[in-house]
Amino acid sequence: MEPIRVLVIDDSALVRQLLTKILNRDRRIEVVGTAPDPIVAREKIKQLNPDVLTLDVEMPRMDGITFLEKLMRLRPMPVVMVSSLTEKGADITLQALEIGAIDFISKPKLDLAHELEEYADEIIGKVKIAAAANVQSIEHRSVANLNVKPRYTADAVLEKRGRPGNFRTTDRVIAVGASTGGTEAIKEVLLALPADSPGIVITQHIPEAFSGRFAKRMNESSAMTVYEAVDGQQILPGHAYIAPGHRHLIVERDGARYICRLSDGPPVNRHKPAVDVLFRSVAQNAGANAIGIILTGMGNDGAEGMAEMRDAGAYTMAQDEKTSVVWGMPGEAVKKGGVDEVIPLGCIAERIMQLIKNDSN
Repeated sequence: MEPIRVLVIDDSALVRQLLTKILNRDRRIEVVGTAPDPIVAREKIKQLNPDVLTLDVEMPRMDGITFLEKLMRLRPMPVVMVSSLTEKGADITLQALEIGAIDFISKPKLDLAHELEEYADEIIGKVKIAAAANVQSIEHRSVANLNVKPRYTADAVLEKRGRPGNFRTTDRVIAVGASTGGTEAIKEVLLALPADSPGIVITQHIPEAFSGRFAKRMNESSAMTVYEAVDGQQILPGHAYIAPGHRHLIVERDGARYICRLSDGPPVNRHKPAVDVLFRSVAQNAGANAIGIILTGMGNDGAEGMAEMRDAGAYTMAQDEKTSVVWGMPGEAVKKGGVDEVIPLGCIAERIMQLIKNDSN
């Protein structure tokens, strides 16, 4: 198997050195070159024909966003952004994901060598995911096994219970889970939903520093009111609630109301927040009154929880492979038998409204 050829673009010589060392550690990856800025990178892309770029957000001569826009217009290819965990860095990174970047690596402000080494497996994994992702004309290839040790299941946060009772007297709730490529997939769904849609709860794998900014951007562009979820917040029609990047989002039932609960439990399926935790809570507390949607993402988080939702009477949907950046999570949910319907991303909002209309007749 040919190695994944990577070009590292960063104005910091130390970051270039550290990323090269980390990535070359994996036998399936070869760093074929580095560049201190996009001007040099442009020539090296022509010379080296890399499969994946890592791209710093803030650089001299041409910033990462401008370069990414030009790249995606002229030569679309998988890009993993390297971003500082600051408010400004979060905004720019979310903009990069809108333009077409696959994912991002968080660059610490202090002790670069130690902190990047701590996330070596994640960095390697994200480059492999990028190499296998759908990027316009980039051919979809199977994703390599990342060999990351499994962690807890949803049992560590929320005990599994039997089939719930009949909750059809309360409002509908829509539960959405996503990971790689999910910020843009979520945006597409939210933008297509009217302001009076049922309440939506969302778990997207995203760092703590990014979730608040993501919620704000969704609120500015969507007809719905979008929040970063707060513990005890009531789930209302016309509102969407995004899990904070460091807490699990759980839906609880309080009489005829649904409320958000946040849990500081351990990572589930290596993620916090985890989709399995959200979906299990919705299965237990909303049952047949829920709709479950699993969008693009790497891994199997959400597959077990979606099966539990379907067993509890919820209608479940998975984004199809063609429109997914990575068909990991949706594909695993299909394999698990928890999906009623596989559907293109652009049809999901319309299908939600059809189900709501049919339910009200």
